[in-house]
Amino acid sequence: MLQVGMNEPEKLVKVAHALSTRARVDILRLLNARSMNVIEIAEALSLPVSTVANNVKILEAAELINTELLPAVRGAMKVCTRSYDDVHMILNTTFRGSQDGKQVYEIDMPIGQYSYCEVYPTCGMASAEAMIIQEDEPASFYHPNHIGAGIIWFRKGYVEYLLPLEIPEGSKVDSIEFSMEICSEAPNFDHDWPSDISVWVNGVEIGMWTSPGDFGDRKGRFNSNWWAQQTTTQYGLLKTWRVDAERTTLDMKKVSDVTLADLKLEQRPSVRLRIGVKADALHKGGINLFGRSFGDYEQDIVMKVHYTSAEL
Repeated sequence: MLQVGMNEPEKLVKVAHALSTRARVDILRLLNARSMNVIEIAEALSLPVSTVANNVKILEAAELINTELLPAVRGAMKVCTRSYDDVHMILNTTFRGSQDGKQVYEIDMPIGQYSYCEVYPTCGMASAEAMIIQEDEPASFYHPNHIGAGIIWFRKGYVEYLLPLEIPEGSKVDSIEFSMEICSEAPNFDHDWPSDISVWVNGVEIGMWTSPGDFGDRKGRFNSNWWAQQTTTQYGLLKTWRVDAERTTLDMKKVSDVTLADLKLEQRPSVRLRIGVKADALHKGGINLFGRSFGDYEQDIVMKVHYTSAEL
């Protein structure tokens, strides 16, 4: 999800402008299904190639799509891929450090820094340079080298992280959210490979998302050349779970009735986050979890805690 607000006025203007015409919205709609080159888009929308090319530049400047020049029969062709599933525009100024005491505590947890796991083949992990454990050997997940992982995959099981909760004593938590790039785990890759991926916080399952597939039709934006040469997973989708006083949402849509009260955040100095596929899941399609050096998003697991300071 792309989140942009008043604290980034220039970026907000670019995104709003990019979404202001039907043609550009139609381009984003087409890219929902697959990556397309400029000529394919022009043919699908019955628009001149020059018009599509200009609109693609505007969408790219707003970071709503990614483009890549690939060899073609005559010269090169520009292939377009949509960057985000959702755009969230924040039009208030009470997001961070405001006068009403609202604050945001944020931490980026490297995906290799899990505290515990239970995984089953196929499974493995790699850094930007090479494989770092023996593939399809669950015992290797306990090797100290796991802290350097940039991508982790397993067919079933889970990984669990302990994230510090360093907010002032007595503060009131308004919401907590977790953002990560993730997809299914298929042999090589398969865009039609559903997987029921669950997320738990402090032992409470907050929601399940059915990943549609394992994506490998193109190079991920941040993949090294070594990984890009592999005929395997290349990128995932950015998903954000958020728990507040009323419900849990996934990308702003309700997924469960779990609330902050269920998580008992005030009773501990850390947050226990588990990501996995349950043994009784309908679709046991596995997990690929991406760090900042893999996939389309330059981030690891991001936790944001919105809270009101006890001092105000």
